[in-house]
Amino acid sequence: MLCVRQLKRLSLGPIDLDLQAGDIAALTGPSGAGKSLLLRAIADLDPNDGKLTLHNQARTDMDAPAWRKRVMYVPAHAGWWADTVEPHFEGLSRSTVKDTLHQVGLESTALGWQVQNLSTGERQRLALVRAVAHKPDVLLLDEPTSGLDPDNVARAEKLITACAADGLGIVFVTHDLDQAERLGNRHLNLTDGRLAEVSA
Repeated sequence: MLCVRQLKRLSLGPIDLDLQAGDIAALTGPSGAGKSLLLRAIADLDPNDGKLTLHNQARTDMDAPAWRKRVMYVPAHAGWWADTVEPHFEGLSRSTVKDTLHQVGLESTALGWQVQNLSTGERQRLALVRAVAHKPDVLLLDEPTSGLDPDNVARAEKLITACAADGLGIVFVTHDLDQAERLGNRHLNLTDGRLAEVSA
């Protein structure tokens, strides 16, 4: 589904990666290895070189916003531009948003919450919900459960698994090797700017 060839960005690469529909690829590696850099490069958020295709359509044949809607990056600390939560979900199916909120343990009333009052965990869950509700082809998740308690980690992992079952390809960064083994059906390691598949 997603094909990455000879991707380079600063000290990163060259990187080759194939991601299939339904893949959940755990991405591990030491701090500073370039894991976030890699996800941002794949999402075309930073200048980079390489050939990327999605369903055989070249990234260069799409404008950047169209690519980013289909290959969506969710940072560990998502940006919020409005005072309340609801404007960040503008244009999305209300029923899809509410259903997804419930899946991560949030009520529909969360849409009316003040952003400044959100906890780290609430921000993380809302950012995941927002990305899922956009229905991309690929989700690139940067430490999506780092601020969550065990119950909410389980809820987020269940949602991620359901997205993969629906045909999304997912790459998630984690420093938790137990989570990498539990959630991922693939394990990738990035060290010194080089990506390698880890054998089971």
